[in-house]
Order: sequence, then C-alpha cells, then structure tokens
Amino acid sequence: MSDLIIHGGKPLSGTITPSGNKNSVLPILCATLLTDAKVTLRNVPLITDVEKLVTFFSEQGSVVAWDRAAGTMTLDHSGFDGSRLNGELPAGMRSSVLLFAPLLQRMKKFALPANAKGCALGIRELDPHLEILEKLGAKVATRGGTLTLSLKDRFRGARHWPDYMSVTATENFVMAAVLAEGESVLLNAASEPHVQDMCAVLAAMGAKIEGLGTSQLTVTGVARLKGGTFTIASDHHEIVTFLALGAITGGEVRVKNSLPHHFDLITRSFAKLGVKVEHDGDTAIVRRRQKLLVEQPFTTNLLPKIEAAPWPYFPVDLLPCMIALSVRAKGEVMFWNKVYEGGFTWMSELAKFGAHVVVSDPHRVTVFGAKPLRPTTVEAPYIIRAAVALYMVAASIPGKSVVKNADTIKRAHPNFVENLRSLGADVEWR
Repeated sequence: MSDLIIHGGKPLSGTITPSGNKNSVLPILCATLLTDAKVTLRNVPLITDVEKLVTFFSEQGSVVAWDRAAGTMTLDHSGFDGSRLNGELPAGMRSSVLLFAPLLQRMKKFALPANAKGCALGIRELDPHLEILEKLGAKVATRGGTLTLSLKDRFRGARHWPDYMSVTATENFVMAAVLAEGESVLLNAASEPHVQDMCAVLAAMGAKIEGLGTSQLTVTGVARLKGGTFTIASDHHEIVTFLALGAITGGEVRVKNSLPHHFDLITRSFAKLGVKVEHDGDTAIVRRRQKLLVEQPFTTNLLPKIEAAPWPYFPVDLLPCMIALSVRAKGEVMFWNKVYEGGFTWMSELAKFGAHVVVSDPHRVTVFGAKPLRPTTVEAPYIIRAAVALYMVAASIPGKSVVKNADTIKRAHPNFVENLRSLGADVEWR
C-alpha cells in the first residue's frame, strides 16, 4: 500500500483536463462483450479497475489494443472463449457484477464464488442483479457458496420495478435487455450521467433504448449489435474534486470539459458552503480566495444540509469533497448520505486534523467548521473519495501530513499526484 506525503498550506491554481469517467468506462467495457465487432474507445482513464478488466478479457481470448498514453483502446471479442473462465471475476472491484449479463449472453452458463467486493461503503447486495436476470429469463442457483447463472437461448423481455434505483443493476438490466426477445421495461431505473453514457454507446451500437436520463427505460431487443468508435465522457467526480481543491486551498482552478449541463445542483451545493463555481463555455472555474461560509436557509430553525441520494439528487460519491470543504467553512452543516450505511466510517480520521464532527447515525453527520486544524497522519479507508477528502484537508493545512494506504485513489483518479503537482501542490507517493 502507498501513502500520500503532503506539505500543505499552498494555494492550488491552474488548469486541469479531467479524465474519462470511471463509472462510465467500466460498464461500457463490459458492454463491448455484447458484440464480436471491433469497438474503439477514446478518453479511457488509466485506472486499476480498467487494467483488471483488460486482463480478464485477454485471459479469455479477447484481443485488446490499449494505447495508454493516447487513452485509446480497441477491443475485439470475436476470440472470447468462455471455457477459459476459471470461476473468478476481477477481484477487488464491485463492477465485476456488470459482467453477469454480458457473460450470460455469450456463455449461457457460468459459476463463480458469490463474493464480489468493492470499496468499504457498506453492504452491496447481489439480489437486485439476480432479480433482474431472473425476471428476464435466467436461472439462478446457489450451492456451497457458489453462484451458478444459466440462460436458455436468449433473454426474454419483461417489466420490472426494483426496490430502489441501483446504478449497476440498471446497467445489467440494459445489457440483458438489448439482445432479449421482445420489449423490456425498467421502472425506478437509475439515471446517473454514467448510466446515460453507457446507454448512449449501446444505442450507437444499434440498441433500441427509450427514456435515456429518466427513471423509466424501455428496451426493445435486437438480434445483434455493431461496433464503432466512442468517446468516454469526462468524470464529473474528478471535475468536482479539483474545483473543491482550488476552493479549500484558496487558489484558482479551471477544469476543461466540465459537463455544465450536469452541474446545476452541484453548483448550488458548492454555494451552500460559500463557493461560487463559474462556467465559461465548457470550462468550470473556482476563483481564488473563496469565502468559505455556510449559507443559512430561509427557515432559520433548520440546520443547513446537503443530501446525497440517487441522481438527480446530489451524487453520493461527491459527499466527502463537500465534507472536507465544510471543515474549513464557517458555520455548521449536516450531511445526509441516503445510500450507504458505511459512508461515514472515516470521520474519526478527519477528527485527527482537529475537525469537529458529530456522527448522528450511519447516514448523518454534522460538521462544525472553521475550527483550528493541525497537520497529522491519518489512515485512508477503502473509499475512493474519502481518501481524496482526507488529502484535501491535509492540503489546506501548513505543514507535513500523511494519508496512509491511499492507493484506493488510483481506482478513479489517473495521474492524481501529477495533476496536483501541475497545480502547485507539494505531494508525493511513498
């Protein structure tokens, strides 16, 4: 495991071009299994989860040509041989579940241990995925810790209304339905930007999908999909991260390709902490020396709050960045994570800097900001942007801090340290 060594207290300023969206590229990579035609992807981020999927594809006989420097990748699955599958999917990444539908489309039957893992945000249940696959005609069986999935011929169109909006379950539904016999309808579908990205790529490959960006998707199955060349959209998580870094350190940061059409609520959430985000075309800007001050609601007997839930709520993965900012903002603010029960397990590490945080329950914390902070050594949880948030706080404090075991950042932020240094940060991996 690697540690981040930070010498903080320096304003970070400059221009950043964000990488491709991790949460877009992973399902899109899995979706390429749905065709034997060549697929070329541009703006592919150099992250560990992509490396794991590429290795998995190659081990099964697919041909993958990846120009890491250029960020382009061409995949040819015509030689994919399911008999090589050894019962293991890529380890250490929850996105492995996104292989379920594509593998069933290709292999018709496979078995594996029911132990797919990702980060430490809480229980990530398989039930929504298995319910969808069964609804569309697959058979699911478990015995002795082994999960066996099977499919006779093709998936069959069906209507399904899951308990809640799950991003990966929605993506599995779409990947099953695009080649199914007949029409499939998913109500209570997730609509995050990365879900929209995957659906848009599949539509360009010949899939028939209606309701893009809404909570109801209607998919009419087709006989086959074609290949093509597609560009992975910018990562809105990374865009927010670098804007927040500019704000917390008092610098001026510009982020290109910033997807302003996705930013209305994100911009309002920044404003609740006294940060003004400007947009100049597709460039987002945080000016220097922002006055970090918690905005008071009109209803004065209520605590200011930022609530995170499935899109179009504020993205739950960005809540740690807002928490880090609030530590520096004058005032009190509550954060409500309506998705993960393990999202606030790192508050004790944040407190080591001197931050005042009260954990109400597994889903709510209140931060009392603008307290004196000190450099220190903290332990990063296996939560990507919680590790980033700990770095953010350290970067705002003069002196040397260490964020231990911060490797999880590499799962989503390629060239993280290099980008930080381009903004003037004094930081290194050890």
